[in-house]
Amino acid sequence: MFPNPHFFGLKEYYIGITEKGGRKMDWMRGSYGNSLGLAGQQSCLKDYGPEPFVVNIEKATLCNRNYRTALWTGENLQVTLMCICAGDDIGLEIHPDVDQFIRIECGRGIVKMGKEKNQLNYVRRVCGGDAIMVPAGMWHDVINTGGCPLKLYAIYAPPEHPRGTIHETKAAALAAERQNYSSK
Repeated sequence: MFPNPHFFGLKEYYIGITEKGGRKMDWMRGSYGNSLGLAGQQSCLKDYGPEPFVVNIEKATLCNRNYRTALWTGENLQVTLMCICAGDDIGLEIHPDVDQFIRIECGRGIVKMGKEKNQLNYVRRVCGGDAIMVPAGMWHDVINTGGCPLKLYAIYAPPEHPRGTIHETKAAALAAERQNYSSK
């Protein structure tokens, strides 16, 4: 038999994260022999781009407690994790030159989209497992209608937020956006 042509003998490691209640979460796998030296789940959640990176995106999304955490930012793509509190929303927004993919991991809500800010004619219920595609130039909002946090990840192409973005709360995200727009 021929050896596996995809085996390079690289070191692999799993970073074990302990959740509340002692449940072990093995969700991040790296290679190249670099030790991330991570102690707790929130400290693990940072921007690993633009280096090669493999992650169990579902488990990483479920571990995230921040409103927004950029997990990976490259030149042409960005992955962010989000945790939307019960009864809250992402906030009505538009990305003129950015396509967006949103995957709901847990929770339930409503997505609204439209070409005009005051005409969000596309309305759908969403829940864990659903994917939302938002074309560039489309007004949109995701509203948490459940009683627990809505956990999701969003992929932007090209990147929407500065590399390394972490917003613990929606208020912090809005303040950062106001500051970013006022400095332009």
